[in-house]
Amino acid sequence: MDLFETPLNPNKRLKEEFVSNLTGSSMLEIAALSTIVPGLVVLRKWNSSCLLNDYVQGFVKNGKNVKPSPKGLGSHLAGLALDYIFLILPILLFFTLLAEWCYQFAILIILLVLFRTTSKRSKFCSKAENSQLSSFRSIISSYRVSVVVVTCLCILAVDFKIFPRRYAKTETYGTGLMDLGVGSFVVTNALVSKQARDFKSSNVKAALQSISPLILLGFGRLISTTGVDYQVHVGEYGVHWNFFFTLAAVSILSSFVRIHPKYCGLLGFLILSGYQMILAFGLSEYLTSSKREANLISQNKEGIFSIFGYWGMYLISVYFGHKLLFRANSSGKDVSPQYLRIKIWALATVFWTLTIIFDNYVQRASRRMCNMAYVAIVLAQNFQVLSVLTLADLGGNLVLEDAFNQNLLGSFLLANILTGMVNLSMDTLSASPVTALIILLAYSFVLCFSISMVSFFGIRLKFW
Repeated sequence: MDLFETPLNPNKRLKEEFVSNLTGSSMLEIAALSTIVPGLVVLRKWNSSCLLNDYVQGFVKNGKNVKPSPKGLGSHLAGLALDYIFLILPILLFFTLLAEWCYQFAILIILLVLFRTTSKRSKFCSKAENSQLSSFRSIISSYRVSVVVVTCLCILAVDFKIFPRRYAKTETYGTGLMDLGVGSFVVTNALVSKQARDFKSSNVKAALQSISPLILLGFGRLISTTGVDYQVHVGEYGVHWNFFFTLAAVSILSSFVRIHPKYCGLLGFLILSGYQMILAFGLSEYLTSSKREANLISQNKEGIFSIFGYWGMYLISVYFGHKLLFRANSSGKDVSPQYLRIKIWALATVFWTLTIIFDNYVQRASRRMCNMAYVAIVLAQNFQVLSVLTLADLGGNLVLEDAFNQNLLGSFLLANILTGMVNLSMDTLSASPVTALIILLAYSFVLCFSISMVSFFGIRLKFW
């Protein structure tokens, strides 16, 4: 009888308190972290491409005709090991043990990128790969993978004391690194969405079929977390709401309210402006209050009302995806990498400026409400990461990028399952820094290896 009375998650309340009442980090630190991750990707891509170029050039000098051949399992695993060592491991260290030196490492990575860009070696590689300059699609692919990888690492790391509290999600106002996760998912999906590509509207049946997996995942998470008594911070989305319901709601609105992508930016701005006005006239006090009534709307007020902010964010991102990529490509001409680079850097600057203005003179950024300042900082961080990735100027994806890109949502689901298993099998709060780091390394390795093997054998989990 005692076995059935023992709770599956005895430290549930302590774990919920551990991620509650947090205020986030500074915008400068968010900008530094948004430089480190894509900077590591750029350096790794340069290194990978130049090694391949040296290999090919060696055969050309010896009079041999080199043709690309499919990668075998050995070379696939070798590429995965290098990607893990030079990408996953540094990112994990920067988010944990080396977090206090993020500014110094950001400056170091900037200097390395600048040196690599201006060095003779970089020029040689650029010339050798001139016919394979990265398209905006490749840049978006790298960014989408970066978002998923960072999110997967953080969702478990946040449960250990080795992860700085300022990087966790904020309670009400302010912005931590993890606050940007759901917004980044919305933006990256919008940039390459069917609406950004100006696809014709699908029928109601097709729209519901594409959205139903997200709804099922949302209910699946709700049932599983309730069934095992898993820790859930109610102030994040509400009592029953979660990440998947938010994505589904945005998808529903975008499927049934369709306009030409060139007008999406204006509509998104009008929705955000109207929503911000309603927040100013009392809705923000309602959303930040701890009082909840018995009805479903009050129980899930944060998740339900923030949909309007995410929808506005989505529409603005659709507009920029259409303008930057698909409208230019519709004429049959490739987008100039230099043109894209300038435009994306300019957008990053504009949205960081808007973030400062909105945060200081309208309302402080709040993921809980998804207000204008939050939308602005998500767009600023997105375009900053994209702007750094445009420096790669190399066409080929890394092994890890291809693996995650084929199963983005599948990767996130596996990460959630592994995170739940770790939390239910041990007390993460009492783990020492060394123990925590070992567990995070093992978790990240299992995740990367599993997704890589799924990709190698051509398995693709299509959710929408």
